[in-house]
Amino acid sequence: MTNHQKLTAWVDEMVRLCKPDRVVWCDGSEDEKRRLTADALRSGDLEELNQEKLPGCYLHHSALNDVARTEHLTYICTPTKDETGPTNNWMEPGEAYRTLGGLFDGSMKGRTMYVVPFVMGPARSPFSKVVVELTDSLYVALNIRIISRMGKVALDMLGETGEFTKALHSKGDLDMARRFICHFPQDNTIWSIGSGYGGNALLGKKCMALRIASCLGRQEGWLAEHMLIVGIENPKGETSYVAAAFPSACGKTNLAMLVPPASLPGYKIWTVGDDIAWLRIGPDGRLWAINPEAGFFGVAPGTNKKSNPNALATVQKNSIYTNVALLPDKTVWWEGMDGAPPEKCLDWKNEPWTPASKEKAAHPNSRFTAPASQCPSISPEWENPAGVPITAIIFGGRRSQTIPLVFESFNWQHGVFVGATMSSETTAAAIGAVGVVRRDPMAMLPFCGYNMGDYLSHWIGMGDKIKHPPKIFNVNWFRTGPDGKFLWPGFGDNLRVLLWILDRCEGRGPAVKTPIGLIPTPDALNLTGLNIDPEALRTLLHVDRAAWQAELDDQKTFFNKLGDRMSPVLTNEHAALSQRLRNA
Repeated sequence: MTNHQKLTAWVDEMVRLCKPDRVVWCDGSEDEKRRLTADALRSGDLEELNQEKLPGCYLHHSALNDVARTEHLTYICTPTKDETGPTNNWMEPGEAYRTLGGLFDGSMKGRTMYVVPFVMGPARSPFSKVVVELTDSLYVALNIRIISRMGKVALDMLGETGEFTKALHSKGDLDMARRFICHFPQDNTIWSIGSGYGGNALLGKKCMALRIASCLGRQEGWLAEHMLIVGIENPKGETSYVAAAFPSACGKTNLAMLVPPASLPGYKIWTVGDDIAWLRIGPDGRLWAINPEAGFFGVAPGTNKKSNPNALATVQKNSIYTNVALLPDKTVWWEGMDGAPPEKCLDWKNEPWTPASKEKAAHPNSRFTAPASQCPSISPEWENPAGVPITAIIFGGRRSQTIPLVFESFNWQHGVFVGATMSSETTAAAIGAVGVVRRDPMAMLPFCGYNMGDYLSHWIGMGDKIKHPPKIFNVNWFRTGPDGKFLWPGFGDNLRVLLWILDRCEGRGPAVKTPIGLIPTPDALNLTGLNIDPEALRTLLHVDRAAWQAELDDQKTFFNKLGDRMSPVLTNEHAALSQRLRNA
């Protein structure tokens, strides 16, 4: 398969450690896909769905204790704890290798080790990276095939001497007491054992494309970010691209695949990526972005014809569903899907379910894995080796109060402060309490591979190097009224906010200066065809000084966690915001 001596030596070393019964090198061919799928059906890793209604689609049930990222068991393993920082879990590299080495020892006895080489990024892009994951999970191997460029294409790119990320994964015994996801930035290595869930086991995704890549980006002068990339084409045929960071389950995929409302004719949305962006400074002095993935690993609940018709269309073939409900006709269902709930089905635990059941039919973090090429809104530029130029960067989260619908930062440094202080109410994508407000800088808190203070300083430093930096904005689709209902309709109508953002980038669009940033005047948003209560709009754009004072205090508490690694530039921005609020 390859003449890359370091690769074959590493695989041989890991075979001696894990002791699989056999080793299979994946080539990415269609024959291999059919063979591995047949093996997964025989082993019970996959269940075949209705091939007439959902051709090429399969269902996977994960272990009941293995349904989300286990952030408390995810470690950054650097020589010193200070390099990892206070917002990450740290383990000394030698200790990590010893601890996990003991768990990996013999972990694949009676199993097959799949050697899965793949490319993160367009195959011809000089910005792409090669990863080789060794796994004993058919589910993982088949998912990697969907979300990356897998097989021979990766080995061809690697050649005989190319660099690659070494990723070792075993399900182990799926015991959370023996579950670890460890990253070794200095070795460009990831070891994960004890989980089969995507976020813990698809090591090219959050582990490599964010945690390891963020370290590579810092070394090489670029940014690896938890961001969607979307193009907005106006009626003149001109397309502008924005990158946007949101925590999981906060409408990220919906925005990436937005369908313009009928009342705004002539606009088109082009999906470049729905989750991760790698951003570099181009020769023209602008920031350019590629999507390192080739597929979507999206949250299923809430996806329907209104919220995301493009996602729903994407997953109708060649997709793997995880922890959704199974209908009697061998199709799938989840909460928030169109129509009434089924009279009966099998829930995500494979147990009988009816509308009278107390638990949900689909797990709140149930997923679909689907090829990006199947998305009706996929951009013609999504595999451009150079990427796409970014006009605006958007930060956002799920906040029921305080944060207005949209505001623009004053400049790059203030924009980095806005990203550094963004927060969201937690969702089911990670284990823990739901609905708690958590500071999540750039939506990267669980995914940054080094000290968060150094990461924020890297952002500040990037601004000094970008000749034509994108403008930075913050959005919040989730503000609620006294009745607890959302004030903004969201979904396709979010285009109205994007259009104001693009107007601002082009020097147009009315705005009023407030202590927190520039906010659109009520008549600045194109509300054609939208019936929204004027009082609701005023609330959406209102800056509550008392609420922001409390926000300031919480921001300071978070900044204090970063200690002396906290960027003084951002500390000064915090003080400036405090002064502006006092003077307002």
